[in-house]
Amino acid sequence: MPNHHTHASHPAIATRLKRAEGHLRSIIGMIEEGRPCVELATQLHAVERAVAEAKRALIHDHIDHCVTTAGHHDLAEIKSLTKLL
Repeated sequence: MPNHHTHASHPAIATRLKRAEGHLRSIIGMIEEGRPCVELATQLHAVERAVAEAKRALIHDHIDHCVTTAGHHDLAEIKSLTKLL
């Protein structure tokens, strides 16, 4: 049975998240090494941005392919999604 919640963009988004996961693991190592807080905060900010961009890509893809193209123009769903951006 095909999964209707899988889109062509999902592998790229998963790759982005895996990269962010690796980055986060390296930050944990930096914390354990006692690296300066400014370095840690900078790296955490980079991970936050990566996750935010992955979320944005996922939501935009969903709007493009599920909400608008499928003829499913549910305003409540669009409003819910835009609150997450």
